[in-house]
Amino acid sequence: MTQIENELLLRFIAAALAEDVGDGDHTSIATIPAGSAGQAQLIIKEAGILAGLEEALAVFRYVDETLVVSTFSTDGDAVAVGDVVLTVTGSIHSILIAERLVLNMMQRMSGIATATHRIVAAIAGTGTKVLDTRKTTPLLRFLEKKAVKTGGGVNHRFGLHDMMLIKDNHVDYAGGIKEAITRAREYQGKMKRPIAIEVEVRDMEEVQEVLAVGGVDRIMLDNFTPGEVRKAVALIDGRLVTEVSGGITADNIGDYAAAGVDFISIGALTHSVKGLDMSLKAKVVD
Repeated sequence: MTQIENELLLRFIAAALAEDVGDGDHTSIATIPAGSAGQAQLIIKEAGILAGLEEALAVFRYVDETLVVSTFSTDGDAVAVGDVVLTVTGSIHSILIAERLVLNMMQRMSGIATATHRIVAAIAGTGTKVLDTRKTTPLLRFLEKKAVKTGGGVNHRFGLHDMMLIKDNHVDYAGGIKEAITRAREYQGKMKRPIAIEVEVRDMEEVQEVLAVGGVDRIMLDNFTPGEVRKAVALIDGRLVTEVSGGITADNIGDYAAAGVDFISIGALTHSVKGLDMSLKAKVVD
């Protein structure tokens, strides 16, 4: 984890706990004597790919540095129903404060990693890579994109700042593809750091326009059929990195990959994925 990622995580943990705990976990305070110690174990209730374990450890440390956590899996592992991926021992009050945030993060990230892994496996051997998008939960993008990588996917741009992606609205507002690309290239030349340019196209005519103008790095074929993608890839002939987006599902992704595209981006990996079921349960010792 980089320093920037660590700072993002710590700020997120602080805000999430403030939202949840408020002026105290009054249920635990009322029912469990202060100073009580115990143990809990995180149990998998649905098969999938584990993600978010590193972040869970950070939550436990943030809540109470005296908590002792033992892990039995690592991020990216395939887990099965009944697997115990960690145990945490120490203050029961601290364990219960950390519980919901740990589960929310790990369930969300593991669900994304599992969905990504399933899609990546479906096109294994084709040479096509699976990308995420900016269709993420606000302020959780750094976690959701990490989960995509854990599942075997590739991260697209993180935000508006690290790549120029000329989409249909940019083209329409700029007055056309040529105008949008020309202005983007002029702006690119004035920047003090490298930044790539990608253009989204809606049909074969726009593919030809992009090729005629030139000067971009990647072309996104939006809502093309597999047959149209095959024709576009043949026309582009390696001059640009190719990406396809829109209407991609587990049922048709194989057809798109077979069409020879370099990348397939899928917003559903992060915007509508189901969390992986798991729970943190008290381990009662006789």
